[in-house]
Amino acid sequence: MKSLPLHQLYKACVLKDLPFKTTRQLEPLAEIVGQNRAQEAVRFALAMPHGGYNVYAVGRNGLGKRTMMLRYLEHHVDTDQQSHDWCYVANFEEPRIPRLLQLPAGKGTELKQDMEKLMSRLVKVVPQTFDSDSFLERSEQLKNEYGKKQEDELEKVAAQARRKKVSLTVTTPGGYRLVAMNGDEPHTAESFQALSEEQRDKFEDSINKLEKKLRQALRKLADWEQEYAEKQQALNQETLESISGHQIDELIEKYRDLPDVVAYFEAVRADMVENLDIFLDDNEEQAAIAYASLDKKMPRRYLVNVLVHQKTNEVPVVVEDNPTYHNLFGYVENVTYKGTVFTDFSLIRPGSLHRANGGYLLMDAIKVLEQPFVWDGLKRALRSRSIQINSLEREMTLSGTISIEPESVPLDVKIVLFGDRETWMLLQEYDSEFAELFRVTADFENEMYRSDDSQLLYAKFIASLVSEKKLLHCSNKAVARVIEHSARMAEHQDRLSLHAADIANLLRESDFWARQAGAKLIQDTHVERALESARYRSSRIRDQFYNSIRDGSTLVSTTGKCIGQVNALSVLSTGGFEFGLSNRVTATCYYGDGAVMDIERDVKLGGNLHSKGIMILSSWLSSHFAVTDPMHLSASLTFEQNYGEVDGDSASLAELCALISALSGVPVRQDLAITGSVNQFGEVQPIGGVNEKVEGFFTTCQLKGGLSGTQGVIVPTTNVQNLMLDSEVVQAVREGRFAVYAVSRVEEAVTLLLGKPAGKADDKGRYPKQSVFGIIQQRLEKMREHERQEHARDDHKDPSIH
Repeated sequence: MKSLPLHQLYKACVLKDLPFKTTRQLEPLAEIVGQNRAQEAVRFALAMPHGGYNVYAVGRNGLGKRTMMLRYLEHHVDTDQQSHDWCYVANFEEPRIPRLLQLPAGKGTELKQDMEKLMSRLVKVVPQTFDSDSFLERSEQLKNEYGKKQEDELEKVAAQARRKKVSLTVTTPGGYRLVAMNGDEPHTAESFQALSEEQRDKFEDSINKLEKKLRQALRKLADWEQEYAEKQQALNQETLESISGHQIDELIEKYRDLPDVVAYFEAVRADMVENLDIFLDDNEEQAAIAYASLDKKMPRRYLVNVLVHQKTNEVPVVVEDNPTYHNLFGYVENVTYKGTVFTDFSLIRPGSLHRANGGYLLMDAIKVLEQPFVWDGLKRALRSRSIQINSLEREMTLSGTISIEPESVPLDVKIVLFGDRETWMLLQEYDSEFAELFRVTADFENEMYRSDDSQLLYAKFIASLVSEKKLLHCSNKAVARVIEHSARMAEHQDRLSLHAADIANLLRESDFWARQAGAKLIQDTHVERALESARYRSSRIRDQFYNSIRDGSTLVSTTGKCIGQVNALSVLSTGGFEFGLSNRVTATCYYGDGAVMDIERDVKLGGNLHSKGIMILSSWLSSHFAVTDPMHLSASLTFEQNYGEVDGDSASLAELCALISALSGVPVRQDLAITGSVNQFGEVQPIGGVNEKVEGFFTTCQLKGGLSGTQGVIVPTTNVQNLMLDSEVVQAVREGRFAVYAVSRVEEAVTLLLGKPAGKADDKGRYPKQSVFGIIQQRLEKMREHERQEHARDDHKDPSIH
């Protein structure tokens, strides 16, 4: 069998396919490369006007999900959409439920400034006006007028009393008493008792009549008191109107297109008369709250709390990196003053849902799910299409602390969640509402096809990363090297990795080495240096394994032949860095019932997939050598010097070759390593990590005394397309010091490894005698003949059987 030619080991990027000298000549991409499917899903979801068409972007971290979304929204937002400012103002009728005002974008701040201007003027002018001589004179006149009426009314009753020799005396403010007089002095109890009965009756009769008149007079006084208060109120209103009326009228005219705002101004006009003392008294409590909440010292009752302020008709795009309950839904702050906790509408704070209202909110799915109550709150808001500001304390406890309940904000937002496939599947499985609210899945690709056109597109993607990260520009050779590395990351000659974060990191590190060398451009040598540096930083554990091969602690043979011993290949991963290792697989044979004992499984070091692989190769053996008669040879298999768990079926071909060697007694070449999985029909199936495996055995050969020229690796034919080998391996193959072979069937692998033809069965199921399978067949027949003779001998010794 011939080894693979060089062009199948590494697919280079040809410079003539890149029609530019540097990335400076390329137009950076506005879109993310290779994500057409995800882009179409996003376009559809954002264009759908109905509720529930929120997006879940699926894909592993680093694929550029967030970058794509932000770029897409930057270029494709719906400019017809109307954005709004949202403000909270005091509700004078029901203070616990602040009112919500919706204004066109940019008008909220204007309203706040207008109210502040009005209030700052009134704070100065009201006390001056109500302290002025003209107001005090009118107020005094009103007071005197009513005082005179009250005195006159009481004097009438007092005059009538005097005629009856009864005195009207004032006992308490508003309290009056009628007393019988003895000349100029009131009667004492004794003097009153000394009077004749007729006189006493006369006094009592007079006092009873006078009391009726007094009660009538007091009722009049109470009515006049009310009348006075109303007139005083009217005077206050008139005076206040003279100061503020024209200004409020101007504001009503300015905001006449907004009925809610006009109604608010009318409510302010009426409320100011009721609460004049806010302007007249130096309210210490108000000042303290203003100071504690970092607000201006103003009548807080008439401030406007601008919850969300949008620039003129710009559709909001908000990225929430920390979606806690309060960060998302907003909250109400509290202020403590003299041990008492205060709050009011001006202390309502917005969340990202408020800021994104009318636009788009982008969040990480796992962060949303990690926060208590957030997922339920988000679903509730999307279902009801409104944002209710509830404190998390009220959600979590049963205490009924007094707080405010602001009017809910109507919600019109598209939510984009970024997450991995596992989270998406869990939500689909366990949350029935998820599919209703997130009807669109933007599925991000991990790879794209590699062609001349896509390579140029990828070069533009590299150019956009360079300009975005402000790095040095790349030469066409550097771009070619990055494209080749991308194919290596994708583990396919005709694919390119779309893991933007890894490519961006490679470009950053290449830029670092280029600047260190004082270069003006990133060259291919700088990219190579960056890759070497990253490999060196991550390879400490790999080097420990290689040291154990070098010093002989790990037993590996790369020369000679040995029965039942094969070099299998495995891949180890240490936090993102993968490397290949050579593992010795051994098999032994003994008389038995044809079972294959997997030592790894029996000691519980073998994973499910590994055990499956062993069962498949057992069935292959049985189908070839025990179709009509039982196999009287059993075998045991193991990974030598393995002290951890083994999983995967990529060593099943190596294990089968070790078994065949043990069964036939034909030795295995130790200068070849093999990888591949096998099915029940003997077809060799592809495996993962083929590049690392080939490079791992190549390094093992170098460590065990250098390359002999006969060494190589056998890989499945279906894995040839995945080969993007290290330049050192390719160079060794070019010089004829190493080889890579591809096999598609077990027979090919056996022929290569054992140095004899595997053998092909004739019509009667007989294999050629000198072939490997023929040797096994003959051995098994001898065992069966021996078994028959043993049975015959036993039968002859025991006549009772007959």
